[in-house]
Amino acid sequence: MSYEENDNDPRQLPIFKKGQEILETVRLIGNLIPEDDEMLQDIKGHMLSDAALLTVKVAGAEAGDLYDIRMEAAAIIRKAARDLMVQNHSLDMHGFKEVRYYQLVRDLIEEYRLLFIDWVAGFDTNNYIVDQWGLFNPPGIGPFDENDE
Repeated sequence: MSYEENDNDPRQLPIFKKGQEILETVRLIGNLIPEDDEMLQDIKGHMLSDAALLTVKVAGAEAGDLYDIRMEAAAIIRKAARDLMVQNHSLDMHGFKEVRYYQLVRDLIEEYRLLFIDWVAGFDTNNYIVDQWGLFNPPGIGPFDENDE
């Protein structure tokens, strides 16, 4: 069954669509970065990587479905989004002339953050495998608890 035939297609989620919008905006701004500026090109690479994670990790979390997998993806998404929020400082510091356009990305990330809160709130805390590292367990479950099987 393809995604198109599946009601659980992560590409239909508002958070996924907003992530795509962020990635496209980062690409457009990145296209303004001079090809011969090695430092700005490096920053652009990081920005594109972080922006791509906003959709890739949502899709992975939806496919994985288990609470710990979803929370791990959520933590990676949060880090990528927070890194994107401050990239305008790096662009500015390294002389990017069009840094003012980056406010568009920051505004989209704020919209994404609100969708993220709702998305994470919908995670099923009853569908989990105990995270023996103790980071991504549902409330009330510890790293030494047994899996119910």
